Amino acid sequence: MGTPEPNPGLERLYRQTGWTLRQFAQEVNRIGTERRTPTRYREPSVHQWLRGHLPRHGTRSLILEALARKLRRPVTHSEAGFPLPKGRSTVRPGTVEELVDLGRDDMDPSRRSVIGAGLFSVALAVPNWRDIVGRMEAIQTGQAQRIGMPEVETVIAMTERLSDLDGEFGGRYARPMAAAFLVNVVAPYLKADAPIEVRKAMMSAASFLCYLTGWMAVDEGSHGTAQRYYVKGLELAGACDDHLAYCHILRGMSVQSANLGHGPKAVAWANAASQASPLASHRMIAFMAGQQAHSYAVAGENSNALQSLQETEIALSKADSRQGTFGGYNTATLAYTAAQVRYHLGDVAGSVESLQLHFRLRDPKNDSHRSDLLFSTILAERQLEIGHLDAACATWGRMMDEYPTIQSGRVDDHVKEMFRLIRPHLKNPAARDLYERARLVAPSSLAA
Repeated sequence: MGTPEPNPGLERLYRQTGWTLRQFAQEVNRIGTERRTPTRYREPSVHQWLRGHLPRHGTRSLILEALARKLRRPVTHSEAGFPLPKGRSTVRPGTVEELVDLGRDDMDPSRRSVIGAGLFSVALAVPNWRDIVGRMEAIQTGQAQRIGMPEVETVIAMTERLSDLDGEFGGRYARPMAAAFLVNVVAPYLKADAPIEVRKAMMSAASFLCYLTGWMAVDEGSHGTAQRYYVKGLELAGACDDHLAYCHILRGMSVQSANLGHGPKAVAWANAASQASPLASHRMIAFMAGQQAHSYAVAGENSNALQSLQETEIALSKADSRQGTFGGYNTATLAYTAAQVRYHLGDVAGSVESLQLHFRLRDPKNDSHRSDLLFSTILAERQLEIGHLDAACATWGRMMDEYPTIQSGRVDDHVKEMFRLIRPHLKNPAARDLYERARLVAPSSLAA
């Protein structure tokens, strides 16, 4: 047997505590006594752990709890340089710990560029509903605290606030806050003791927060990171038997795929979302069928796209309430869906008409500031594509007036495309004026 390598993760955490070796051992022993598994570790044992000797399985959890209490934040096996515990059943362990590691990296400015470098994968392994339903391992109870429905309501309310911030200011602003909330508040709640119904409700709330954080990552262009958040959300949704959250996240993955041009994968996830959806309201049916229509269009399945779009229209016409989906699906959304379908089927002029209808139907109270700017850039690009240069410049101009108020990678990408598309038309006064105005407010990297 070779000499073990020092454990830099545990060494770093130990230095952060400010403990002596003796104090470290005492804290581990104290927690062991609390849990009725007394231990008698002393300085030499701690020294060996730091040198790379792996503590016994039961001791690792005591070490992590001691460090978490001292540092007042979650500490995972991975951060401490320990292997994830192996499950005693078919359940895959580590859901919450992996979420903490992902969120901690995401909220750390020095690490965000590293995790953001992960690429979108069309071969991503997505957990099947039948395989993950009831995975209560995702919430292993601890001894540190007990939670109730007020904590669940706090997570739901904070998720709504974060969603509002995302829509108003963009994912680049909101995502670090969402990641910090996941790590520092939600993850400890997921490990806390609670009645079974409270535990399920907390998992459901955490599942949607994972989805929202993934959606923010998409907005920044960090597509691989978004997928990791989405998969964590799916695992939590299955653990609490929440069909609604599960199918909603799958639909979000389909949206991501369609917008990246991966038609077949977008279709697969949109269909899986629809099939996993519980008995649904007419508005939920429209919510799912609309994404199927968009995905089919991107994949070039024209007849399926038109059929799904018709199903969306019929379902929405029967809906009598906005209840039944996260955020609802309304006539303005339908018009945008129709615009995407018509565009991918080759009807660019029809797509422009549908986008213009979307803006006439928009509800400023419920539709986000970011989608206003994002859909405006799409409209302008398509107006130019059918030869309406002045109209395109006017649409872009209105968008650029608001551009400094948003921090969105997706909007940035379209602004960069605007510079590229407008450059050949600079002899036109409207195009030249737009170009010069945009150079004053957009980063120079987008105008290059």
